[in-house]
Amino acid sequence: MVGVLSNKIQRDDLKPGDHIYSWRHSYIYAHHGIYVGNGNVIHFTRGAGQEIGTGTVLDRFIFSSSQSDPSKPPCLLCGDQSMSDGVISSCLECFLHGGKLYLFQYGVSPAMFLAKARGGTCTLATSDPPEDVLHRAEYLHQNGFGAYNIFKNNCEDFAIYCKTGLIVFTSVSVGRSGQAASFLAAASAIVSSPLRFLTTGFSGLTAVGCGIYCISRIVSDIGVRRDVMKIPVERLVAHSSLDKSEAATETRKED
Repeated sequence: MVGVLSNKIQRDDLKPGDHIYSWRHSYIYAHHGIYVGNGNVIHFTRGAGQEIGTGTVLDRFIFSSSQSDPSKPPCLLCGDQSMSDGVISSCLECFLHGGKLYLFQYGVSPAMFLAKARGGTCTLATSDPPEDVLHRAEYLHQNGFGAYNIFKNNCEDFAIYCKTGLIVFTSVSVGRSGQAASFLAAASAIVSSPLRFLTTGFSGLTAVGCGIYCISRIVSDIGVRRDVMKIPVERLVAHSSLDKSEAATETRKED
């Protein structure tokens, strides 16, 4: 029951290769990374106040970098990473940014997946061995993970790739991120369903909306999607000049 309600984990229980996350801004969204041991986390960021990239006040409410409060001194281990872009390594304290520690779950059942109504906490996909996860994370730390995009190439996408090696090979509006898929599923449930006109009662509308939300979430999960393939990290970086979907398509042609 605890696994359904919360993915919270104690620091002493962390293992190298774990996909971890911490909620930001009153649980609006979470920041994800790969724990690599010795109190360090490799994660993908765009920098404080730049994650959305709209150039508006909205950028101030969503950020994923570590030390962003100018009133506090930089971390003695990490330095000032507030404006860091790309794949960076931080200590666990900087990664958490005052938040609590959670463990992203892999290989969950469809029932467990749907029981965790909030996206970005688990997936039906299975994880590769820790040594493969760590290799991908370290390699991308040295070579980058492309341009940050909040819907198609964000911190959760990075962590999921490190854990699974899976890349979306079609040009769709959302990547592997469960958070992005959850947001789009909610939008679809509210405005896009023709079924909402078949019932007028509140309970009926709620049931239809919940059904659409659940179906949209599960078909978007990396563990069941058909538009994904496993790509070695070296090949992914070699195609870094291409969009990831284009790189995956090129890889399929080569194979």
